Amino acid sequence: MNAVTALRRIAFLLERAREASHRVQAFRNAADVVTRLSPTDLDRRVAAGTLTDLGGIGPKTAAVITQAHTGHTPDYLVRLEESAGHLVEGGEKLLAQLRGDLHCHSSWSDGGSPVEEMAATAVELGHEYLAMTDHSPRLTVARGLTAERLREQLALVATVNEQLAPFRLLSGIECDINVDGTLDQTDELLGEVDVVVASVHSKLRTDRAAMTARMLAAVRNPHTDVLGHVTGRLVTGDRGVRPESDFDAEAVFAACAEHDVAVEINSRPERLDPPRRLLRQAVAAGCLFSVDTDAHAPGQLDWQAYGCARAEECDVDPDRVVNTWPLADLLAWTRRSRL
Repeated sequence: MNAVTALRRIAFLLERAREASHRVQAFRNAADVVTRLSPTDLDRRVAAGTLTDLGGIGPKTAAVITQAHTGHTPDYLVRLEESAGHLVEGGEKLLAQLRGDLHCHSSWSDGGSPVEEMAATAVELGHEYLAMTDHSPRLTVARGLTAERLREQLALVATVNEQLAPFRLLSGIECDINVDGTLDQTDELLGEVDVVVASVHSKLRTDRAAMTARMLAAVRNPHTDVLGHVTGRLVTGDRGVRPESDFDAEAVFAACAEHDVAVEINSRPERLDPPRRLLRQAVAAGCLFSVDTDAHAPGQLDWQAYGCARAEECDVDPDRVVNTWPLADLLAWTRRSRL
């Protein structure tokens, strides 16, 4: 284990454990600093104990670098690995069947890490594919991607795929469902990306009839593949709690089943959406599902265990979970209505 690998692993474990972002960023920043050092300069600074003279390296990260560079597993990393353990009981069988994740964010919108870092972490986790689904333009608070920026990201995704093959970074977008039920991106681009997650992010307290009509219009849109965090609820976390949106779940899930739109089982601990009663209702309706992390940082890509445990508890058939499917089958499904 070299110093950069140790620093990245520590950051991953801290993110996985939902530690404060400033703690995580300290290790990622230190990894970036070490990456820019020549081997000779790193040798010299470790020997002289002058790593902390560099901006971005403090006493704790310097100790990690020194121990790793001198052939030892850093003490701090050992402690984190020992305390990591299982995130949740249950869902292990489904988790082992998952081939990828269809919902994550990068620093291009409101995520904390570059596209390349998210993809590299997915490879390390054993994923066969990962959909990069940064936000659409209307969500300005999350630096949603304009059409121009999304096209730039598509070029980057192609480059990453050249570097990481046979792993596949899927192009995608988490597209806002506008108040009238339309999707917040051009039809041309929605037809070009691999995966479209459609989600409600605004006016979550809209009355039942209007919210139902809004969601039904999005589900019927031929570009929609996954209906993201269906109730919009928050159950814990820094943003506080938020109640579920009110909509006709029977009608929405029936439409999802009719149009082969997957209901997302969102694995973020602060969302855990849909709640169990609605997840069971979607199962009874014959829906497809996608167990996603909605990760905004590399360590969060390991959160699928939360969704898998809930899926197992609610009798979700693994064959109905689209991200258990081989890549070719997955892409045939996402392109079902776009030809």
